[in-house]
Amino acid sequence: MPRIAPVERPFEQDVDAQLKSMMPAGVEPIGLFRTFAKNAPMTAAMHSWGGYELGRKLSLTMRDRELVIDRTCARCGCEYEWGVHIAFFAERVKLTRDQISSVTHGDSADPCWDSSRDRLLIRVADALHDYSDIDDDLWADVSQEFSEAEILDLTMLCGWYHSISFTARAARVGLEPFAPRFLDYAASVVQR
Repeated sequence: MPRIAPVERPFEQDVDAQLKSMMPAGVEPIGLFRTFAKNAPMTAAMHSWGGYELGRKLSLTMRDRELVIDRTCARCGCEYEWGVHIAFFAERVKLTRDQISSVTHGDSADPCWDSSRDRLLIRVADALHDYSDIDDDLWADVSQEFSEAEILDLTMLCGWYHSISFTARAARVGLEPFAPRFLDYAASVVQR
């Protein structure tokens, strides 16, 4: 049961305009955005940064971005945001079923990861989640694969989705009917 009920149709004109600007054309606004709409100034302020994090100016690839988001949301226990991103982006960035299972329930050493870049993204998301830092050894590895601009985007993206996860969980945003659940991918974790 949501602790903050999302706005429902019919939306006030300014709320409708804000929600339309946050979604692809013709797609109904998701529950998280309808919850954010309860604080219009906050939503307006977030729009610019969120647009950057999900936009083409981000220095990371879409696959990089989605791996970081999926891992961060899974580690934060935010099934809501994880499910939305899996539903909208997993196929587009060519995540396999085993990779979705691993990013949700496994780790960077799972055999489904054949790219050192993918493994590093998971390791960084885990380090930031667990320690709010990247140790010197991991930093050295990351610096070999990612530019300084990419590293800055990577750390900020991870932090942004911690905030999104905290809000979605604390507000008890209802799961989207189109989105998968953590358990949908639990059985396919590939054992080492």
